[in-house]
Amino acid sequence: MSTLDIKGITISVARRLLDEKEVSSEELTQAYLDRISNIEGNIHSFVSVTADTAIEQAKAADNMISKGLQGTLTGIPMQLKDNMSTEGIPTTCSSKMLENFVPPYDAHVTAKLKDAGAVLLGKGNLDEFAMGSSTENSAMKVTHNPWDLEKVPGGSSGGPAAAVAASECVFSLGSDTGGSIRQPASLCGVVGMKPTYGLVSRFGLVAFASSLDQIGPITSDVEDSAVVLSHIAGHDQRDSTSLNVEVPDYTQGLDGDLTGLKVGVPIEYFAEGIDQGVETSVRDAIKILGDLGAEIIETSLPHSAYALAVYYIIAPSEASANLSRYDGVKYGYSNDDQGSMWQALENTRQIGFGPEVKRRIMLGTYALSSGYYDAYYLKAQKVRTIIRNEFKEAFQNFDVLAMPTAPTTAFDIGGKTDDPIQMYLNDIFTIPANIAGIPAISVSCGVIDGLPVGLQFMAGALQEKKLFRAAYAYQKATNWHTLRASI
Repeated sequence: MSTLDIKGITISVARRLLDEKEVSSEELTQAYLDRISNIEGNIHSFVSVTADTAIEQAKAADNMISKGLQGTLTGIPMQLKDNMSTEGIPTTCSSKMLENFVPPYDAHVTAKLKDAGAVLLGKGNLDEFAMGSSTENSAMKVTHNPWDLEKVPGGSSGGPAAAVAASECVFSLGSDTGGSIRQPASLCGVVGMKPTYGLVSRFGLVAFASSLDQIGPITSDVEDSAVVLSHIAGHDQRDSTSLNVEVPDYTQGLDGDLTGLKVGVPIEYFAEGIDQGVETSVRDAIKILGDLGAEIIETSLPHSAYALAVYYIIAPSEASANLSRYDGVKYGYSNDDQGSMWQALENTRQIGFGPEVKRRIMLGTYALSSGYYDAYYLKAQKVRTIIRNEFKEAFQNFDVLAMPTAPTTAFDIGGKTDDPIQMYLNDIFTIPANIAGIPAISVSCGVIDGLPVGLQFMAGALQEKKLFRAAYAYQKATNWHTLRASI
């Protein structure tokens, strides 16, 4: 066991090791727990480590394997972003408001992975209530990028992305409201995938913006992403937005051949503000797609430019409504030292929420207020429809769209905390997919000054197989995904 190198290990490699009895799940899990113990002091990617639960689940997985009853994920150590409910295990959303909250039930995805025999190592750090692009808004700790500890890992799924990049788990699940899976995946050099809205149940995901939130995998390679999505996708009657569609095996058809695939390159995603090195890396990657047989055609999505503004009206508005439930009465943090019920409520929310969460609640409350609803929220919804229709039209001509994931590589910790607008601009290329409800994926396509660059693909609703086909072919033709943070 001491000779096993777990750095960058994939699901398929771990599966072979477990099935051939070269290692037990308990030994593999302990190796990851040891890795976490050794480097977590530098990374801070976990809010909590569930060592006892992990060993218990690993032993159960070994029992299944001994009987030949294992599935693809049986015995595989993984992590969950800490906004997904875990029965009997704290789910904090990295907020003081929920720092002692222990859910009485599992989220749908938690239960699906548990049923598949996966091993939970712990819960990943995030920007508080998933609001942020750097994981600096966490009330628990600041997560560091494994490629450079002075840099941010991105957000809000910075903990999960950093954990996969640092080989603290085989895979993790994140949530993506405006790029919160893909942007940190880009900054940490891993694969981040946001499915079609409604493909993965949101039951048990603590709500931020209900019409935008979606759960997806963060993995070391594209094949792992397809494997995990195949396990967590599917209809759930407890989520009214869950799609009742047949879930295919997303790993089928990953052959590296792009002959006949039409790839659109929207000019708006190479606009002012993008780092020159990022643009060069992404354009070089797109040329490789052409070499693999894809037809590359420049196109235009002019209304994408409005997606950021639409997002920062719709998302805070929904957050304002969703977060009104945190009143210090039913569960979570409560400041009831005051005599007045209203004073206690005010103090609970003032102390329980961090600055960015309060900023977004106020933005949303303003946009929904009398006299401003039509001017802001209603107008944003109309523009959202225009953006969705523009993407629908684009996918009548193209199989996928290719573009950068983020305008820059990872930036300095503390570098943008005093400028919310600059922070929000980090999601300018990822937000449109959430507004349109379509799937998107980020894969590593280069390294600039020791920091990874992300290439993003988008596809039409429920066209995840096309997305994986393009991403897998690019990955197979390059070696960027094999590069690992040196920590």
